[in-house]
Amino acid sequence: MSEPSLKKTTVKGVGWSFTDSILSQGITFLVGILLARLLSPEEYGLLGILMIFILISESIVNSGLSSALIRKQDATERDYNTVFLTNLVLSLVMYGVLFLCAPLISLFFEKSQLTILLRVLGIVVVFNALSLVPLTKLTKKVDFKTITYCSFVASVISGIVGISMAFAGCGVWSLVGQQISRQLVHFIALWIANKWLPRIQFSIESFKKLWNFGWKLLISGLINTIWNEIYKVVIGKFYSPATLGQYTQAHFYSDLFSRNLTNVIQRVSYPVLSQLQEERERLKQAYRRVIKVTMLVTFVFMFGLAGCAKQFIYVLIGEQWLPCVGYLQILCFSMALYPLHAINLNMLQVQGRSDLFLKLEIIKKCIAVVPLLLGIFVDIYWMLGGSVIVGWIAYYLNAYYSGPYLNYNVWAQIKDILPSTILSLAMGCIVYLIGLLPLTPYALLPIQILTGAVIVLSICELTHLEEYLELKQMFFDFLKRKK
Repeated sequence: MSEPSLKKTTVKGVGWSFTDSILSQGITFLVGILLARLLSPEEYGLLGILMIFILISESIVNSGLSSALIRKQDATERDYNTVFLTNLVLSLVMYGVLFLCAPLISLFFEKSQLTILLRVLGIVVVFNALSLVPLTKLTKKVDFKTITYCSFVASVISGIVGISMAFAGCGVWSLVGQQISRQLVHFIALWIANKWLPRIQFSIESFKKLWNFGWKLLISGLINTIWNEIYKVVIGKFYSPATLGQYTQAHFYSDLFSRNLTNVIQRVSYPVLSQLQEERERLKQAYRRVIKVTMLVTFVFMFGLAGCAKQFIYVLIGEQWLPCVGYLQILCFSMALYPLHAINLNMLQVQGRSDLFLKLEIIKKCIAVVPLLLGIFVDIYWMLGGSVIVGWIAYYLNAYYSGPYLNYNVWAQIKDILPSTILSLAMGCIVYLIGLLPLTPYALLPIQILTGAVIVLSICELTHLEEYLELKQMFFDFLKRKK
């Protein structure tokens, strides 16, 4: 692929992927505000427990085969049908496991209502499996415009379902209804838009080739998912459902700005960078641009959110959620590193090093045992603080092993993101200090947001920060292509 063609594809992909994230997550964000005001922290805590097992099941169902399909440049219909049947069978097996284990899970968390809730919500695992191949085909083509439409429709309809049920007094079932309707509508929309129908075609040869790459990603993804969710297990078991509900809300808002931005970049960069896997110098330059642009946006949002967390929570979802402010501020510093982890691990996938990907996950999770022990035996704040330190160690390991292939080591990466880090930290501190003024949260929040935006844009314009100019150019290029 030529440089202009690559840039055009990337700009278009990032633009539509970002639009997808803004629209779908924007709807989810607005719906979440309404639901948080209608429901209690305890009810969110119950959903948090349920999602532990749903996400682990979905990680198993995906099995790394989608990534293998995206990376395979000559994927055939036989490959797609093989992956579809594999995902579907795995999803049915996992739903059966969830159904049978639901009473044991209820007994472990001492919440009897979890049995029926998990047995109903578990169906989303099957719906998700049905959407994986159509979504993979669109991702491989970098057709995020279609993905955007499908996600938007699913977010709107599921939002209406969840809010309607909450107003009707359905409690935690409102959250369950929202999750089920979203996955159902999403997979139907993808099938309609994609105009693809699977056939009963399973190839052992195709499965072996894809599985040889994908199984290591499956184990890595499963370890990562379990570890991410084990924090909820610790809080749900050793603290109250209300505390888990507070943590779940804090995690939702930190994810909203960090993980979703990373997903945008990953969804586009993986298929695009995979096409450059034999051209190391071009791959390195593209890789550097991805890191610098992503981290500027991530640091600005995450450190800004940490600075105005108290006013943000109070204004959006009310006083009953203020206990989650401390969790949110710590999570902002932890999740600010998430894109760096993901992009470096993405690089290993592009190189085909799923074996190293797996080894790194095992090493990092062994180190991360320490924060969990702090959560069990000391305090939740110690657990979250420890996760920040472990996050820096994990980043060093990821960059150390992904860097040599392109001669782009961890110190070179830190040098590239240092200007964004200093700028964002300074802005976050000023935003936090403004929050100490004797004004109401409703007056402080817009002042903090406006001040933060002015500081960042002014300094970026004055210093001609390279990643800012790149981001600005990408934005204008996308607008031109939409016209």
